[in-house]
Amino acid sequence: MRDAEIENTIRLFATPVFKSAQLPPEAVQVFLVNDKSLNAFVAGGMKLFIHTGLLQKSKTPEQVIGVIAHETGHIAGGHLSRLKQKMKGVSPESILGYVLGGAAILAGQGGAGGALILGGQDAALRSFLKYSRTEEGSADQAAVKYLDDTKTSSKGLLEFFEILKSQENTVSSKQNPYIRSHPLTTERISFLRQHVSISEFSEQKTQPLFLELHARMKAKLDGYILSPAHTLRIYPLADKSLAARYARAMAYHKDHKFIKASKEIDGLLTERPNDPYFNELKAQIYFENGKLKEAIPFYEKTTKLLPGNPLILVALGRTYLELDDPKYLDRAISVLEEAVSSDKESSFIWRQLGIAYGRTGQMAQSSLALAEESYLQRRYKEAVYLAGRAEKGLKVGSPDWIQAQDLRLTSERLLKQQQKR
Repeated sequence: MRDAEIENTIRLFATPVFKSAQLPPEAVQVFLVNDKSLNAFVAGGMKLFIHTGLLQKSKTPEQVIGVIAHETGHIAGGHLSRLKQKMKGVSPESILGYVLGGAAILAGQGGAGGALILGGQDAALRSFLKYSRTEEGSADQAAVKYLDDTKTSSKGLLEFFEILKSQENTVSSKQNPYIRSHPLTTERISFLRQHVSISEFSEQKTQPLFLELHARMKAKLDGYILSPAHTLRIYPLADKSLAARYARAMAYHKDHKFIKASKEIDGLLTERPNDPYFNELKAQIYFENGKLKEAIPFYEKTTKLLPGNPLILVALGRTYLELDDPKYLDRAISVLEEAVSSDKESSFIWRQLGIAYGRTGQMAQSSLALAEESYLQRRYKEAVYLAGRAEKGLKVGSPDWIQAQDLRLTSERLLKQQQKR
């Protein structure tokens, strides 16, 4: 799943850890997985996957940061190097297919697992997230070093492992996937307890900003993922905290209660008119209730508060398109081009851009954008056709023509490989 606020919060938590590990923060990709289990893993080079269930059930920012530090230890320690070449260039979606397939097989659902693994026959791929005790110990040692370097208490990581330890002896079908891939031992728990007892940062207080960001992140995920009734039980009307009102605004919106949702978000905007994410939610509430023109100023303000964020830009561009008014088309193209320049891996952005080009009569550019969408969706036959059509309408030797030709040739090669399977 994608969300600008949650992604930015995780990035803020993780960046000091990445720097401590001497990893370029911009080189580590972070992905949110919409799954209720307490799980996180690294795969495919420097790709960090965090399940929403882990974030929702975490009690403190330090617990989240501790998990990130441990997974960073696996990256920095080269624990995935044995499969680095094999997984080179593999998409995040494919990695999730391997992971979820492996989890299904371990849970005794062989048929479902085989399908999820997308036909892979290599046994190593089915367990490429399993670490040895040595690697786990090494990642723990690296994690506490990173946490000390960033003056963060290691208590969070210890608390997380103690929660998992209580589940370790449950039957495999009910066992948390984190335990299956990261086997816990008494020695590892003892090591963390010993470190907490001697670290000068064990009683370090969390900065207020991190506490608020963590509470907001949990509230937003709860409001988005849980049923409205469940969210309102967790965040009752008596709770006047910022996070609770945020969660209720989302719950009311999800429950199609426009007036109540608007009242909650308007109250938050009165207190913090320049909060980009409150403005974004206000725009979303308007948009999803068919009030497109009312959504535009809030999306436009959000793009100014969060310049260059592709998720916000595509939301604004889509709103312009949905108005189906020619006077907004140039604006739509402008913001969607900016969005795709920041995120070339989003098939949704390419599709919106293709629609915008098509509505202005730029059919070659439309075909090229839609070819990119098809390529990212692995619809290679369609990508070959659309890229070829774009080539015919573009000036030979121009950057767009070269892009179309490269896309067509790559898609043809991948289509042949696909047909051989």
